[in-house]
Amino acid sequence: MSSSAAKQDRIGARVPREVYETLCRAAELTGATVNQFLVQAALKEAREVIAQEDVIRLTPRDWDWLMPLIDDPPKPNARLKAALKRYRKASRDDANPAFDWSA
Repeated sequence: MSSSAAKQDRIGARVPREVYETLCRAAELTGATVNQFLVQAALKEAREVIAQEDVIRLTPRDWDWLMPLIDDPPKPNARLKAALKRYRKASRDDANPAFDWSA
């Protein structure tokens, strides 16, 4: 007989008694079990950490500087052309490139 429930993983942690009691009290105050409280708190923090890494925030001054460069980028200079040449040579030498830039 197969279960239609999604597979769930287990997370465990050992904490000092004072930490456990604090978590229990907070969970009780929110009407959640300790497990529910921990998962929700950890998930909230995890999403914030991920958002900090995934989102680029610019000041209005930086935005005003960047947007014209994106809309009308300058022509490649000699250093950029040399870097691209080195990259292409390294890519040809790589037997298993992660991304095919020629496509």
